[in-house]
Amino acid sequence: MGDGLAFFDIVFFALVAGFLILRLRSVLGRRTGNENRERWTPRLPQRAPSKPGLPADRPLPDNVTPLPGRDPAGMGGSPLDAALTQIRLADPSFDPQGFIGGARAAFEMIVTAFAHGDTATLRPLLADDVYENFSAAIKGRQDTKQTLETTLIGIKSAEIIEARMEGRTAYVTAKFISEQVNVTRNAAGEVVDGDANRVAAVTDIWTFARNTRASDPNWALVQTSESQ
Repeated sequence: MGDGLAFFDIVFFALVAGFLILRLRSVLGRRTGNENRERWTPRLPQRAPSKPGLPADRPLPDNVTPLPGRDPAGMGGSPLDAALTQIRLADPSFDPQGFIGGARAAFEMIVTAFAHGDTATLRPLLADDVYENFSAAIKGRQDTKQTLETTLIGIKSAEIIEARMEGRTAYVTAKFISEQVNVTRNAAGEVVDGDANRVAAVTDIWTFARNTRASDPNWALVQTSESQ
């Protein structure tokens, strides 16, 4: 009897774990402070921005994920509201709150994997051009025998600030405010950039994209930049 219950418990927890993994994949992908400028040098050229529905410099309390597209003046739908509606029309499964939750998980994975030089983790989360640029930056560090140490203390806030449809492809831009410690060391272990004793507030602007007609539900990171 005891063995039977133990077997049932194992099967039950395996099913729960499988459900959580599939949920994360359906939201964003299969794998999911401003001191070190080398962190996000890989990037694509900037596209002309549309008007965001929320001001980028509005102060946010810790651990708040605001509902995107709310018109603070209460005067009707914002440009961001309209853009998110267009994405939902193209992809009825799209949920802004679910997306930002998956984006937070992807942000942590990508920041950590980039610092560790873990290209296997980066590959399914990045668009081809971004992956090539990230890989080149990692190889450059390896060639100069430098290491990047990134400690992500936490993500203070994450919000959607821009969205658009271009043909079949949906683009969603998220703003992340995080606390990080970033240090670059040379082969001798000496600090050549950053400060191991300073926690810096970092603001990153990342754009994710997905072909809404594709059966693959995964979003890919197509652009990164830092807000100064």
